[in-house]
Amino acid sequence: MSKACEVCGKSASVGNQVETRGKAKYLGGVGTKITGITKRRFTPNLQNVKASLPSGEIRTMRVCVQCIRSGRIRKAVRNKPFSLPS
Repeated sequence: MSKACEVCGKSASVGNQVETRGKAKYLGGVGTKITGITKRRFTPNLQNVKASLPSGEIRTMRVCVQCIRSGRIRKAVRNKPFSLPS
């Protein structure tokens, strides 16, 4: 299973982790110095979600939280809504 969103395709990106020491100038120090830079990965927040597709099919998808919150997918209804007997 790939670590990418099935809706928008967001996947891990690469960046740097910067290690610093010293006190900032505005706090009365002589400034911060960079003592080390190492590579790191920024991974998206992926969740396994049961989503209802436009065709009416319900499928488990691996989706990033940004897609869930923005409404790009519609979560499947777990229980049928309550209705009074007629």
